Amino acid sequence: MTRALLVYESMFGNTRSIAEAVGDGLRSCLPTNLAEVGVAPTWIPEDVTLVVVGGPTHALGLSRPQTRQDAATRTSGPLVSPEIGLREWLIALNTRDGVPAATFDTRIGKPRVPGSAARAAGRRLRRAGFRLVVPAKSFYVSEIPGPLLEGELDRAREWGEDLARQAQGMTEVKERVEGGA
Repeated sequence: MTRALLVYESMFGNTRSIAEAVGDGLRSCLPTNLAEVGVAPTWIPEDVTLVVVGGPTHALGLSRPQTRQDAATRTSGPLVSPEIGLREWLIALNTRDGVPAATFDTRIGKPRVPGSAARAAGRRLRRAGFRLVVPAKSFYVSEIPGPLLEGELDRAREWGEDLARQAQGMTEVKERVEGGA
């Protein structure tokens, strides 16, 4: 049995909501495990045939300890990902040559600010040997702490469904090739 692993970082809960919606979409064709970055494995198991990584865009890219500290000042509640961010997780991640991967981020919708955590994560995954199967995807919030713009959860679920279909097709082709069909 193959499965997807979806790892996310979230400050205020918006990226977690997107990750959950993407996970729902992935589960339409592929068993999927969702993991907050602080508890995500840094060794990708052999049965994982798709890795999906998502986080908030901070200062034009992946969060850093300083940007997470700044985020903590913008809310009265606890942060979803208080320990480490995707940047640190990706540094610790063991390589898996050729494993399909996809990335997403959350960012402010208007005005559109340059930079993307998803593109930065994609570059790091590629350097670690993963194979990006789709362009980085962005989902939008109205302001730094949110909320998500209307329709973003539906877009995320649809994107997850599309990813699952692609992953299922890649797995079927790989099994035929390995089986000699």
